[in-house]
Amino acid sequence: MKVLVCVKRVLDPQVKARVKSDGSGVDLSNAKMTMNPFCENALEEALRLREAGSADEVVVVSVGGGKTQETLRHGLAMGADRAINITTEEALEPLAIARVLKHIVDQELPGLVLAGKQAIDGDSNQTAQMLSAMLGWSQSTFISEFKLDGDTATTTREVDAGLETISVKMPAVISVDLRLNEPRYVKLPDVMKAKRKPMDTIELDSLGLDTANRLTVLDVVEPEGRAAGVIVANVAELVDKLRNEAKVI
Repeated sequence: MKVLVCVKRVLDPQVKARVKSDGSGVDLSNAKMTMNPFCENALEEALRLREAGSADEVVVVSVGGGKTQETLRHGLAMGADRAINITTEEALEPLAIARVLKHIVDQELPGLVLAGKQAIDGDSNQTAQMLSAMLGWSQSTFISEFKLDGDTATTTREVDAGLETISVKMPAVISVDLRLNEPRYVKLPDVMKAKRKPMDTIELDSLGLDTANRLTVLDVVEPEGRAAGVIVANVAELVDKLRNEAKVI
């Protein structure tokens, strides 16, 4: 079985995001970028499936600008067999990304598509669900456990009410949560080997897909800073402040 893993290049979660002076978006110039953490968990699960003999090839795919290759190389260093880079300088919405991924799935014919449950930049949590609908495949989202048995996958999903266990028929689109696994550490020899692994580069415009954005960003502003905390002397003072100042009780 071939496993296709969707990954995204995002601002490093340890770096504070800066808003552009004109309020048009987040300033990424000279910022440290990395693979989306949820995508790393998805890739780690695909690699474990291959190591267990349930998969024979792991392919990473990403849509983005020229430096997206660095993120894909990281995926190859983790252990992916090859990579597909769909190049565009446009910031695409989840619907457009799903259409691009469907095109790749139709070409690659994987038995399983794994993705992070969301990207930490847009937090949309939409691409995997849209891709599943376009393909007509089963889906299970925000999973924290995954077991594959023949043509059936048993997953544990993290939902508002707790945990939900469902079985889905393969092929399927699965989006994963951070609790699924712990991504492996990439060693220097793995980085060197990744440079020799194949990476296909495809221009987005050559696919002939409708990737026009449907949304317009009006303004981007930083959140207001939090007020400094207050140390209270006793429970009575705390209750008084909650009732009369915060007005939450």
